[in-house]
Amino acid sequence: MDLGIKGKRALVAASSKGLGRGCAMALAEAGVDLVLNARTAGPLEDTAAEIRDHFGVEVTAVAADIVSEEGRAEVLAAAGDVDILVTNAGGPPPGLWSDWERDDFIKALDGNMLTPIALMKTLLPGMIDRGWGRVVNITSGSVKAPIALLGLSNAARAGLTGYVAGTSRQVAQHGVNINNLLPGIHATDRAISLDQGVSKAQGISMEQAKANREATIPARRYGTAEEFGQTCAFLCSQQAGFIVGQNIVHDGGAINATL
Repeated sequence: MDLGIKGKRALVAASSKGLGRGCAMALAEAGVDLVLNARTAGPLEDTAAEIRDHFGVEVTAVAADIVSEEGRAEVLAAAGDVDILVTNAGGPPPGLWSDWERDDFIKALDGNMLTPIALMKTLLPGMIDRGWGRVVNITSGSVKAPIALLGLSNAARAGLTGYVAGTSRQVAQHGVNINNLLPGIHATDRAISLDQGVSKAQGISMEQAKANREATIPARRYGTAEEFGQTCAFLCSQQAGFIVGQNIVHDGGAINATL
């Protein structure tokens, strides 16, 4: 399928590896020029070089902490006018409800709610003026089915979801579509970290920890960054123009829900 976005320009956050990288690769395959961001320069430059070599699109890499005001300003200055925004950030640490203090919630909100909102607030006016734009926020399946140990993430990402629900319906008339993409477990560094934790806690091998987790997924496997990225690219396409304010779950059926 021709996604109809060749020649568009996209900013993809946290895109040196994992799901962000998958999204960047899929957009580049569709002919989109990219501004990539991550905190660590080495892996980011490696990803940028690979995308240039494989797809021949223009790629600008900006190593900065996009959660900080200074880092965000640096990224936005390099990005300029973009047609597509993909927000993404690692989740806050797990814990118990009794562990978290106000500062923990502020940090979670900064990373997983307020930074995506700040990026949208800066970039949406230009999209509206040009009469076309796409925003995809990578959130989490925990927005739909909360995970007790991830209460900080549940709270911050739910806040972003509420913001998008209202904002997306205000800007859709201008040809600008905002949606959220909710991943379950994918074969990324995050999954490896989770499996290592289970392996250590339960005294089982990494292979067994992974197999046990896969057994809870109807698809009986982890997702891949590549298929996640292709889903993101479709939401950024011309064909997705009638999809507004939705929360698309990408979890192999792990969340057992009718709606």
